[in-house]
Amino acid sequence: MTPILRKKLLVRSIALGGLMLLINMDAKAQDPEFTQFYAAPLYTNPAFAGTGNCGGRIVLNYRNQWPSLPGTFRTFAGSFDQHFDAIGGGIGIMAMQDVAGDGLLTTTAFSGIYSYQINVSRKFTMRAAIQATYQQRAIDFDRLRFADQIVARRGFVQPTQEQLPSESVSYPNFSAGVIGYTKNFYAGLAVHNLNEPNQSFYGNSDEGTTVPRRITIHSGLVIPLEEGKRGGTPDLAISPNILFMMQEKFMQVNFGFYVNKGPLVAGLWFRQTSPNTDAMLVLLGFRHNQFKFGYSYDVTLSSARAAAPGSHEISAAIEWCAKKRSKRYRKLTCPDF
Repeated sequence: MTPILRKKLLVRSIALGGLMLLINMDAKAQDPEFTQFYAAPLYTNPAFAGTGNCGGRIVLNYRNQWPSLPGTFRTFAGSFDQHFDAIGGGIGIMAMQDVAGDGLLTTTAFSGIYSYQINVSRKFTMRAAIQATYQQRAIDFDRLRFADQIVARRGFVQPTQEQLPSESVSYPNFSAGVIGYTKNFYAGLAVHNLNEPNQSFYGNSDEGTTVPRRITIHSGLVIPLEEGKRGGTPDLAISPNILFMMQEKFMQVNFGFYVNKGPLVAGLWFRQTSPNTDAMLVLLGFRHNQFKFGYSYDVTLSSARAAAPGSHEISAAIEWCAKKRSKRYRKLTCPDF
């Protein structure tokens, strides 16, 4: 075995061994996130279920985090929600998949949501929601390499004698949320991972193997600058938004705004994580009738910028109006993108 090949194998073994160590040790990971939290309503807060502008809504989200690094993080999410008078609220269905290390570690989740609408007054509405999720984490052990597989001059050819755990672990997960809103303002609170499920591949229940609770507080408003036709959607409006999220020792704040001018949307946000400045977020979007599309880019501001200059994210949504408009249903127009 040449010195160069030996060095490459050693580096690879150390990297893969490190991954196994992280899997085995008591480390608590954070949930995936979306920069366009306002365009991923059900993922941000289950109480958004049934709050579309017309009735039904389908939303798709995709995030590619730090694509310049090997083994990037990619997150996919899709959801459907609609309000139904017969049950006094909204129903939501959501699917999410998070892929780390080019498929090495995969998290998949399917959720059902019910939100109950409370008409507090003629102008103020509240929704309270519960979410039930079936979640699975899986590791592709065939892509891992261990030191006992190495044969001089031939590389990784021997079967490993490592005692490997189960390739997947499944568990139920529960979340809840509440929002209050008027025509031009909203505020919400969501608590995810209420039951703090055990995600250990080894089946142990030691401290550090659970999914910690994630608390999200978010708010926003619409400030019309040019009125629309017949009092509809403003032709020009600015929408400041803020989100605070905390999970275990991790804290994050997103604050900024987007501007609607006819069918065009542009936005600018700043993301601060504890204790580091994280990123500047830029959005460009398009709205036409019941269709919405947005692209955002995270410009890394932290010390990781040299290796990971940015991340990409795309959102798309389509809405449709019910044939018979509900008298009890109250749409949420903020956030409107």
